[in-house]
Amino acid sequence: MSLFKEFKSFAMRGNVVDMAVGIIIGAAFGKIISSLVGDVLMPPIGVLVGGMDFSTLGIVVKEATPEHAAVVIKYGMFINILIDFLIVAFAMFMIIQAMNRLAKKPEAAPASPTTKECPECLMVIPILAKRCGHCTMVLK
Repeated sequence: MSLFKEFKSFAMRGNVVDMAVGIIIGAAFGKIISSLVGDVLMPPIGVLVGGMDFSTLGIVVKEATPEHAAVVIKYGMFINILIDFLIVAFAMFMIIQAMNRLAKKPEAAPASPTTKECPECLMVIPILAKRCGHCTMVLK
């Protein structure tokens, strides 16, 4: 029974739950961006480059035979996925930038003093001084 308790303790820690939520949201966000790229952005880009559909671009390495399918390097799919990645990366960059702007910045601690006044002559001296350089009083 202690193994179950240890697993429950591990699984319910905040970091694990937060990571799981992040992965699920990231997967959903990835699907949205993939749809944006494939269904919204790539058709106009294809029209701009002469009606070309990137997903069909490829190099046939070995022709198909009755027993085997053709071996094709699908660089068009790679182009689609690369554009997809760049858009996801840019969107995540913008989200992180917005979160950083909204995050409260901690106030800087005031700098510790580096000088003090001599109690005898009231001249400014270094804080670590053992004797005043002006009146030669021994300091505590």
